[in-house]
Amino acid sequence: MEPALQSLVAASLAFVGTHFALSHPLRAPLVSRIGENGFRGLYSLVALGTFVWMALAFREVGPGGTPLWNGMGEVIWIIVTIIMLLASVMLAGSFIGNPALPAPGAAQMAESGPHGVFHVTRHPMMWSFALWAATHILVSPTPRQFVLAGSLGFLALVGAHMQDRKKEALMGEAWVHWEAKTSYWPRLSGLAKASPVAWLGGIMIWLAATFGHIHANGIPAGIWRWVG
Repeated sequence: MEPALQSLVAASLAFVGTHFALSHPLRAPLVSRIGENGFRGLYSLVALGTFVWMALAFREVGPGGTPLWNGMGEVIWIIVTIIMLLASVMLAGSFIGNPALPAPGAAQMAESGPHGVFHVTRHPMMWSFALWAATHILVSPTPRQFVLAGSLGFLALVGAHMQDRKKEALMGEAWVHWEAKTSYWPRLSGLAKASPVAWLGGIMIWLAATFGHIHANGIPAGIWRWVG
């Protein structure tokens, strides 16, 4: 394995590992020592530092490497463009009344039952990240993409499962009620119940992110691949 790819693997392991460690076994003892605000600051600093390390290592590897499979031309781009639009709607909708977020009244939100994109899954934010990871591997099945996107997708989906266990302990019956009325696995038919705000926000995120892709990577993505 090339040194640059080894560095990317190390950075990805650090990013994922510190997220799990700080979110679960280390959270309580650290909060007791440095307080909730201190812990949030430490968590953010570690997350940012390991993410920057991972991003720099990804760029150091470069776009080379033998793809695991040959691309399918425009067909695959059409598929991932649609998937990313739906993922963006899920991401936008995840900020509307999400009991998983650290906000006042979370238990009441959980007791009230699903709404909007939570008819798709109770973890729309995490699944939007996982779908992002999957689409990037589909269009670029290279070693560096498997490491970076694979790590982020793994963190999102395993983290969502572990979040359920943590929320059960913290919120008790309220979260159990939420789990009973929602699904971990996505039900895409639930997107029909996404709010207009989620769709509008998702479209804006999708357009902005795919446009930024041109400047960040020099590769047009989304509708920009065929427009302009």
